[in-house]
Amino acid sequence: MGHCARVAHHCNRCEAELPFDFTMAFQPIVDVGRREIHAYEALVRGPEGESAYSVLEQVDDRLMYRFDQACRVKAIEQASRLGMDVPLSINFLPNAVYEPQACLSATLEVSRRVGWPLERLIFEIVETERVVDRDHLAAIIKAYRRAGFRVALDDFGTGHANLDVLTELYPDKLKIDRQLVTDCHRDPRRQAMVRALAAMAGPLGVTLIAEGVETAEEARWLFEVGIPLQQGYYFARPALDALAEDPAPRIAALFPRPQDRG
Repeated sequence: MGHCARVAHHCNRCEAELPFDFTMAFQPIVDVGRREIHAYEALVRGPEGESAYSVLEQVDDRLMYRFDQACRVKAIEQASRLGMDVPLSINFLPNAVYEPQACLSATLEVSRRVGWPLERLIFEIVETERVVDRDHLAAIIKAYRRAGFRVALDDFGTGHANLDVLTELYPDKLKIDRQLVTDCHRDPRRQAMVRALAAMAGPLGVTLIAEGVETAEEARWLFEVGIPLQQGYYFARPALDALAEDPAPRIAALFPRPQDRG
């Protein structure tokens, strides 16, 4: 990585205004077993709800550092204003972090300003960005843990986020990619791979989250193989600058208790 550009507590890479606006949508990660919301993920959207792609296509190498910092600040500010009382998960770009401790300054400042507890922040390593320097990414994860954050590896099982990364990186959470989740209740090959991940997670000390859950059958099967933390349209779609509707009825429908049946 290049040198850090922070001078006299200011960084000319990260602190200038962006030439475009954006906002955040929030989607819950649910705990099926506890029948509650475990966390929310902050997802980038255009100011009027336009797709993430419409925002990301405006981010070039010159703006990457500013955008990464701006996303953190905006996500924490909006989550605080909305009264979120569970952990907040924020995507981050590993290649947008030069010196981990210095690049945390804006995150720490906004957390102090709005009173957001650091232990309620989760940073998701974005899978689609190829990380060439694994040692640098390992240093980022260590620095984030020292600051009190938890770290998740997104889209695990596809693309660049495969088993080999676990020989060098030590994330707290792995988010199983939707390619393995879709039709998992009836696809023997997907079932074998997901079961292998579930068996591996305990000894490695990581928590699994299944993303892209779209049907009750998928949700039920994942829970039965030991993956209660789930995210997807079955439970709730992302809500623009708002907390999504309560997914409790969808969770309850998976395993109705006798009192739920009336």
